Amino acid sequence: MQEHEGIITMKGNPLTLVGSKLNVGEPAPDFEVLDNDLSAVTLSSFKDKTCVITTVPSLDTPVCNMETRRFNEEAGKLGADAVILAISMDLPFAQKRWCGAAGVDKVVTLSDHYGAYFGTAYGVLIKELRLLARAVFIVDKNGTLQYIQIVGELTHEPDYIEVLASLSQL
Repeated sequence: MQEHEGIITMKGNPLTLVGSKLNVGEPAPDFEVLDNDLSAVTLSSFKDKTCVITTVPSLDTPVCNMETRRFNEEAGKLGADAVILAISMDLPFAQKRWCGAAGVDKVVTLSDHYGAYFGTAYGVLIKELRLLARAVFIVDKNGTLQYIQIVGELTHEPDYIEVLASLSQL
């Protein structure tokens, strides 16, 4: 498995990302994660939709909470041909509880806890913590990666304006 150092930090301390290094223009790797009801979900489950895929370390942390709530607001402005996914290592039951408490009903929360299949396929699995790095990927309706943002400092939010601008161009 590939390891990448020097891409992200947590409170200034370097962390190691494990998995593939992806590039815009490449086919997006398929993956298998779990829905809140424990059913398997893959990228192909969202065939013919533009997917904004956000990854967060844990929904139960302040920055991840703010980020996912913000993307939930943005999801309400998208048409039926786009979807926002939030993937974390949180258990599906915890994700469902968090969504209910936070009023998040437009972002699809998915869990990579079982096999870290998404984390390794997209190169955002943090070796030292077995959590996902904060990142945003946009996959177009044809399954091509159109945008990648890996947030350099784990405690920072992504650049929402840049993400939304990229999404509006599709």
